[in-house]
Amino acid sequence: MEQVGVREGFEELYGAAPEGVWAAPGRVNLIGEYTDFNEGFVMPLALPHTAVAAVSRRSDGVLRLDSADIDGPVVELRVDELVPRSDTGWAAYPAGVVWALREAGHPVGGADIHLASTVPTGAGLSSSAALEVVTAVALDELYGLGLTRPELARVAQRAENDFVGVPCGVMDQTASACCTEGHALHLDCRDLSIRQVPFDLAAQGLELLVVDTRVKHALGDGAYAERREGCEEGARQLGVSHLRDVPFDGLDAALARLSDERVRRYVRHVVSDDHRVERVITLLDAGDVRAIGPVLTDGHHSLRDDLRISCPELDLAVSAANSAGALGARMTGGGFGGSAIVLLESTDVDSVSKAIAEAFLSAGFTAPRIFPAVPSAGARRIG
Repeated sequence: MEQVGVREGFEELYGAAPEGVWAAPGRVNLIGEYTDFNEGFVMPLALPHTAVAAVSRRSDGVLRLDSADIDGPVVELRVDELVPRSDTGWAAYPAGVVWALREAGHPVGGADIHLASTVPTGAGLSSSAALEVVTAVALDELYGLGLTRPELARVAQRAENDFVGVPCGVMDQTASACCTEGHALHLDCRDLSIRQVPFDLAAQGLELLVVDTRVKHALGDGAYAERREGCEEGARQLGVSHLRDVPFDGLDAALARLSDERVRRYVRHVVSDDHRVERVITLLDAGDVRAIGPVLTDGHHSLRDDLRISCPELDLAVSAANSAGALGARMTGGGFGGSAIVLLESTDVDSVSKAIAEAFLSAGFTAPRIFPAVPSAGARRIG
């Protein structure tokens, strides 16, 4: 929703103008999946799609939350009575940020918040992180907390981990908080150092498409947590703190030490995907953007066969795109639905998009939503 619409919605709801309006984007992850909680490497980029929040402070400890996208009354809570995992609805995400800030000792009182988002929900594009980060950035500024963007990302992650109850890594929140226009973000999930990697597709005559399969995923259903547990078990058996510490050139030897076939698959995916991130960085630094295509496709095969988080719709999107001449494609995000990304020549966008749509129609699947992923700016004040 436009900034003006959110501002007007706030005034209509709460009877006064907001103190400000902020936006935070969703993201797609170019490469590096399920590596973040293994202290590995990821490489997301921000989307043009954002969560927008009009916000004002309150002095009475009341938190009022409203979403223009969801029917229902204003959610009213008291900040000193927020309890983790007490609410599974959308309001848990912004409420969790208030809780996490207060738990960290920051003097955040009440607030009136009106939200609207253009980030597709359930599409693996981090609509929840956008809600968390826009709330965190707004409250940081209004309450003069002086937190850095990486610090705000960690606050938002704690909200999702400990308040909502989803054991996600820090990638989604960091991407929403820290990405810059025209770049992908190389994030080291061990020391949280970041580097902006130039990713100007238009200058290369290329485009990155998102194919939203419209298959809804829900990361709170245990499948994500099961894979995280399997990765942690693999690290324990290999005697390392995290799978980040298993070198790619020692992967075969490490796998030979693991007796559990499931754990072995998870370890193989994580260590090889960390290596894929490093390969993509090398290629982008060399200006060879087209050469990352096969690395993306290789990553999809690992997610499909080793991590086993794909689905028929995602597999079809990838295979149809590559058969129609794309440079490479893979599913992105937490899996079990959601979206795929496709790297292709700008001149092939129409033909590849048509091939994907026709493949879905032939398979009897719901028509996918296909749109460009333009590397965009991270969270910011817009009004």
